[in-house]
Amino acid sequence: MILAGVSNIFGQRIRGFRVVDLLALTILLALAFGVYAFKTLAGRESADIADVQHQIVDEQKRVRLLKAEIAHLEDPSRIERLSTQYLGLKPVDAKREAAAEALPQIAGQAAAAAPAPAAAQPAAPQPAVVKP
Repeated sequence: MILAGVSNIFGQRIRGFRVVDLLALTILLALAFGVYAFKTLAGRESADIADVQHQIVDEQKRVRLLKAEIAHLEDPSRIERLSTQYLGLKPVDAKREAAAEALPQIAGQAAAAAPAPAAAQPAAPQPAVVKP
């Protein structure tokens, strides 16, 4: 009985077309539209991925350029040349070099030899004010 009812529904015609044919055409059109929509979205995503990869390559080139610039700016011979040229600095004599263990003693000597700060020095006497 159920099979007869299903067979009857699929056997019916609407304007000369069977219901089953119309249903199949509707499903086919929906699938075609779905495939087209997903293909379009996938194309956009692949374009976005290519754009991001291009940005990554550009950033990597920029990082390499900046690293090369840092290496140039930190070059000891360049810094020595600039310090001599603009600041009048000279290399430290070997006699003036100190070991790390001697630094506390040198700091103590420098503190003892330094003049007292202005706040610790006695103030100069003020002239007396004569009241008439």
